Amino acid sequence: MGDRAGDGRPRPVSGGGIADASAFIHAETRLLPVPLVPEISLHLAAESLPIWQRTEEELGAIGLPPPFWAFAWAGGQALARHVLDNPGIVQGRRVLDFAAGSGLVAIAALKAGAAHVEAADIDGFAQAAIALNAQANGAAPLTVRGDDLIGQSGGWDVALAGDIAYERDLAARVFAWLEALAAGGTQVWIGDPGRSYLPRERLEKIAEYGVPVTRDLEDSEIKHTSIWRPRAGAG
Repeated sequence: MGDRAGDGRPRPVSGGGIADASAFIHAETRLLPVPLVPEISLHLAAESLPIWQRTEEELGAIGLPPPFWAFAWAGGQALARHVLDNPGIVQGRRVLDFAAGSGLVAIAALKAGAAHVEAADIDGFAQAAIALNAQANGAAPLTVRGDDLIGQSGGWDVALAGDIAYERDLAARVFAWLEALAAGGTQVWIGDPGRSYLPRERLEKIAEYGVPVTRDLEDSEIKHTSIWRPRAGAG
């Protein structure tokens, strides 16, 4: 998940240069295996509040959204697990990981045999984290994109998106776009742990996972998380 403005529009964050962002990530996180996807390790923060505060100090700003890139969120964990266990979803295909955050789902897609993967996030720190995490997992070639892709067609065979339904206006824009992609032939897969603005009536549940998470981020230690696809004709 990437940084978002309060009105639902993406808000870019530049962490200085990529070298500075990379140094910050190395200093503030540890390379740890992902609970539901232990074959992948990410640069992760132990707690949300300290790194949130240090991110604001680094950027000289207050009121920033959480550093989504520093955590393995439930939707992304479930989606990465589903892709690794069902590699036919991405094998030989051009794949987008939207609002990629740490890059977990993108890395899983490459490990599952995707021909080409783009990990998109407008947060400058996330872009640096994706590059570091891809390197740590030998995931190449992975293309990191920082532009706002909502509304673009992109030519992707598969679009993967985890934890994108946490803000009403943004969710409405994103799901309208994902449904348009699906109508155009792109396979769309969504990982969500019951966020408030998931349009369940327009989706088909494919699978469900119990995802280990921390109470520092969620309301339970195991988050029941589902994999969804747009229903035919939804929108």
